[in-house]
Amino acid sequence: MGPQRPRREQRTQRTKARGPLCILCILGVLCGLVSSLGCRQDMHDQPKFKPLAKNTFFADNRSARPQVTGTVARGQLREDAHLYTGKMGGAFVEVFPFPVTEDVLRSGRERYQIFCTPCHGQLGKGDGIIVQRGYRKPSSLHIDRLRNEKPGYFFDVITNGFGAMPDYAAQVPVKDRWAIAAYIRALQLSQNATLEDVPAEHRKDLAAPVPPPSAPGETRHQ
Repeated sequence: MGPQRPRREQRTQRTKARGPLCILCILGVLCGLVSSLGCRQDMHDQPKFKPLAKNTFFADNRSARPQVTGTVARGQLREDAHLYTGKMGGAFVEVFPFPVTEDVLRSGRERYQIFCTPCHGQLGKGDGIIVQRGYRKPSSLHIDRLRNEKPGYFFDVITNGFGAMPDYAAQVPVKDRWAIAAYIRALQLSQNATLEDVPAEHRKDLAAPVPPPSAPGETRHQ
């Protein structure tokens, strides 16, 4: 066997052989980082106009462009004036735009209790909770003027507001406004009904005594 080289000399030769390879790897990584940084563009850094920003491309310098004449946004086609305005020929309509069923009245009662009772009260007498705390009292829904109003009038008031009452077009969808108007009609009837308005088969129920309310925790037996 020939003479063996010292271990230190062997390590030095291996280090010299790896040196150029390591330098090439480092240079490759640096080039990759530089190229990726130069091409990166996050979504928040994309070209865009901020609300009401100036845009000199247009003569009026507005970046927000008006709607093109003759176009209709999705969901905003309102060809049925009866349904969407409560008017026909400039006059309030006398009939509802769809049949008033029990489900419609139930929906109207729910919406009325959510949006209307704070001012108008549960029975529509204008004694809601915020009126009791100083807000301007609305007219009772049972006065002759409002009892004789057309359904389209109530829809219009809910949509556009009246006096101290704000509009509820943004909070209450169109069909729900009609449902509220239908429930107002039911309230008016309930507070001004006569015996002749009650079906004959139910008139005997009016004479039955009404049991007093149960005390808390009490169980009432038949």
